[in-house]
Order: sequence, then C-alpha cells, then structure tokens
Amino acid sequence: MKNSTMNLILGSALTASGAVLAMTAYKQRQSESGMSNSQKVDKIESVDADKDPAERGLTQLDHAHRAEWMANGFPQTHREMEELEEQEKRNQH
Repeated sequence: MKNSTMNLILGSALTASGAVLAMTAYKQRQSESGMSNSQKVDKIESVDADKDPAERGLTQLDHAHRAEWMANGFPQTHREMEELEEQEKRNQH
C-alpha cells in the first residue's frame, strides 16, 4: 500500500477511537453524577417553599409549572375547574 493510504487509514482509526473514548468518558461522567439536570431540578425543593405556604412540598420544576399556570390564569384546583366548566355551560345556553 501507498504511504498516504496507510496514513489515511491510521488517521481514521485514531479519530474513531478518540470519538469512542470521548463518548465513554461523557457517559461515565453522567453516571457518576447520578442524574441529569432535569432530574436534579425535579428533586430540589422550591426556592420559595419557606416564603409561600402554597410552595411547600413543591420541587423547583413544580414551582416553574405553578408560576406558568398562575401567569396564564390556569385553575389551581379541581373545584375551580368545575366552576369554570359550569360557567361555560351557562354562557353557551
């Protein structure tokens, strides 16, 4: 084989092995941390839990969802949802 062909094959093999090593190191680092960022946010208590009684027992992810619901006027309880449904039925008739 030509010298340039041999260099191309060796370079390709080294590149492939480097990619495999990088992926292995990345996966190992992820497994050592135990969880991804989204899982961490779902385990940490809400930052406003000590200030707002409605936030007690919520995670940071729940806090974010609650803030979005509040901003959009989404009903917070089943009772509120039922009242809105009844109101819609009355308005339609």
